[in-house]
Amino acid sequence: MGECCSDDLSVSQERDPALPAAVGTLDRRYVKQVYDNVHGTVYIDPMSLKFIDTEQFQRFLIAFKVQAAGSKATCEILHALGVAYMVYPGAVHTRFEHSLGVYWLAGQSMQYLQTYQGAELDIDHFDVQTVKLAGLLHDIGHGPFSHLFEHEFLPRVITGSKWSHEQMSGKLVDYIVDQHNIDIDSECLRKVKALKEKHFLFDIVANGRNGIDVDKLLQSMRVMGDEICYLAKEYLTVHKLFATRADLHRIVYTHAKVKAIELMLVDALLQANEHLAISSYIADPAEYWKLDDTILKTIETAPDPELKESRDIVLRIRRRELYKFCNEFAVPKDRLEYFKDISAQDIVCSQKATGLTLREEDVAVSNIKIDLTHGRNNPLERISFFKVEAVSEAFENLQLRMYGVKAQVHETPDKKKRRR
Repeated sequence: MGECCSDDLSVSQERDPALPAAVGTLDRRYVKQVYDNVHGTVYIDPMSLKFIDTEQFQRFLIAFKVQAAGSKATCEILHALGVAYMVYPGAVHTRFEHSLGVYWLAGQSMQYLQTYQGAELDIDHFDVQTVKLAGLLHDIGHGPFSHLFEHEFLPRVITGSKWSHEQMSGKLVDYIVDQHNIDIDSECLRKVKALKEKHFLFDIVANGRNGIDVDKLLQSMRVMGDEICYLAKEYLTVHKLFATRADLHRIVYTHAKVKAIELMLVDALLQANEHLAISSYIADPAEYWKLDDTILKTIETAPDPELKESRDIVLRIRRRELYKFCNEFAVPKDRLEYFKDISAQDIVCSQKATGLTLREEDVAVSNIKIDLTHGRNNPLERISFFKVEAVSEAFENLQLRMYGVKAQVHETPDKKKRRR
């Protein structure tokens, strides 16, 4: 099912003698337990809970919409994987689940670094709280069907649009703080939206340096030179992460029917935009948070004649009358840098002279780029690895800097020989 919250917090936590270290410094009476299918019991601190218990954040979980007086209420979830669930029924991953998972793993990562390198990195409770909040709120600016709204719909209605969900996330965080009078330290709030001072903290939440999520290799990471590094023997595991991501894009996210539904959904939103003014919502966080996946149900059930064309497209999706897949072309690797995106106009201009003539509105084109996050470059070149010897040297330098004594780090002794 998703998450399950424990309302009787004071009783349930006092009976739990083994709260993880990440919440060990907090008053257990004020820590909320949420059960997650992936991570098990997740403990939410009071400050994070103030953001979660708002209508702006709860849109991630479930959005209810009553069709008419006395009719049955319907609900839709803000899907993190766009329309993939319409082809793969099990591909249901909500933004709520995603944000909660990032929050928990960000806290676990910080607790790990604080335990092993806290003094060296000057990590305090303030840093831990900041990173956890940043993980929780980093994607709050996503719109209906997540990346589809930002990368497929908006560029079609706003030429040269530079709008991004990251920017809206920052605006929404400010709006939530003001709207709900959340008492949060101004410096903490600034860092939640930036995390610039300590770059390795930013890498925990959204790693743009090399695209790797640190939580996946929690036990083998260290911070060296303001960068998160990984144990050298884990290089195959790291490479597999990139390969798995590419496979998911190739097999699931860009499946022919998934792309057909995406193209149809974008067409439906474009047809409805003039009447519903969908694109205007991005200008104001006070209006933007009201946008979610229920826009599809709004179009489908609204009697407005202005929405007829849009409604017809949505009904085609429901009835599985999808756009037909015609053909695909894989650009040769040696031609990638010279190849531009193909448009419907290119297809129409290239057709042979026959009795049937295609128009641009008859053709839908999807240009897909799948790689290991950095084009043709080896993703491992952007990742720093270390050997155990490097950790020993770093420890010795730390001792010398802090105490003026270069402590000797001894090798692990061989096991004693058994007596005969």
